[in-house]
Amino acid sequence: MSSPFAVRTVSHVQLSAAQRRSSRLRWAGVLAAVAGAHLIAALWFERHHETFKPVAPEHVPVQVALLKPERIETQAAGSPPPAVAKPAAPKHGAQKPREHALTATRPRPSEAPATNEAASAPVDTSAASDSAVASSAAARPAANSGPGIGQGNAPQATPGVKFSVPPSGDLQYDTFYNGVRNQPGTIHWTSDGHSYDMVVSVPLPFVGTFSYSSHGHVDAFGLAPDQYVEKRGRRGEDVTTFNHDTKQIGFTRTPDTLALPDGAQDRFSMVMQLASLVRGDPDAYQPGVTRQFYVTDNDSGEIWPIETIGDETVRTGQGSIDARHFMRLPRRENDRRRIDVWLAPSLGWLPARLVQTEPNGTQIELVWRGKLAPPDVNDTSSSSSDDTSPDSAQPSVTDPGAGPEKP
Repeated sequence: MSSPFAVRTVSHVQLSAAQRRSSRLRWAGVLAAVAGAHLIAALWFERHHETFKPVAPEHVPVQVALLKPERIETQAAGSPPPAVAKPAAPKHGAQKPREHALTATRPRPSEAPATNEAASAPVDTSAASDSAVASSAAARPAANSGPGIGQGNAPQATPGVKFSVPPSGDLQYDTFYNGVRNQPGTIHWTSDGHSYDMVVSVPLPFVGTFSYSSHGHVDAFGLAPDQYVEKRGRRGEDVTTFNHDTKQIGFTRTPDTLALPDGAQDRFSMVMQLASLVRGDPDAYQPGVTRQFYVTDNDSGEIWPIETIGDETVRTGQGSIDARHFMRLPRRENDRRRIDVWLAPSLGWLPARLVQTEPNGTQIELVWRGKLAPPDVNDTSSSSSDDTSPDSAQPSVTDPGAGPEKP
């Protein structure tokens, strides 16, 4: 028979054990609550971390003109440069709305000696009228440069927007991934006025090199891609084919096809198409002027509205370069992917900087580093209508010690 003392002792032991179990449960609950709070905070931060990143002030576009794809202007071989080519800027100005009738030009190699003194303003032509231009050039001697001949050739010219293909060149770029410098990238660009070739190479950490190539010709609407090839790191190639005979766009990534509209571009030929249009008439692209491009990717196509933001200074490892800033506007509601391009007149309007911003805030940036093979602004095999001198092809460097501008 147990004593009251034994009963009291057992009850005390059981009470202590119960208290210990309760304490452990309480601590476990506290730890679980803390872990849950941290998890919720982490998820919230992941979804809203862009809020804490310094971003440029919100740009509210003020559209002053909307330009759509249209034919480029051509002129017969032997006709002199238009008399209004140089005074075009003061004549039109930024205040007056203009008709975008600017020109695609290419000097014929056989006429280069006869026009040596006027090399800064070569003869206009385009791939769409090459046969007519060739016969016209053969029928007319070098004396066509006389002042009265241009009017005789006028019926053979076709009106349209001015267009001047940038000079060929291999350019090197500093590349940044979320502001961290990586290995240099390159843009290889060549054109003879009939065809073009563009290869963009961007090395990225851990995933390998991203390469994009566009090959095509020049037609009545400017650059006309024949094939676009995209290769991201170790993944296989995605090929987009532009069949100009059947007016269809085909993909290796999907069996679907798209209709091929006039003036269609791929993601990178669009940059050079824009550069060619701006190079043809820089004064036509004032802040607020927006031009539409139909752009295909590796499985789809859509309209890209590209707005002129204005003239800015791009800081590079070689100093500061004056450039004109263009930005792709949102294509649809909640479109957070953004593309910015800075074209530099001192580089023949080739890109001085490119930035692609993903919806999650990731940025891939290219900043001009230098020339592997400098663009030859007097190359007679290239389509050109400006009067840039060899010396002016070098960028205006004003700050040798400046580092690349961060996104």
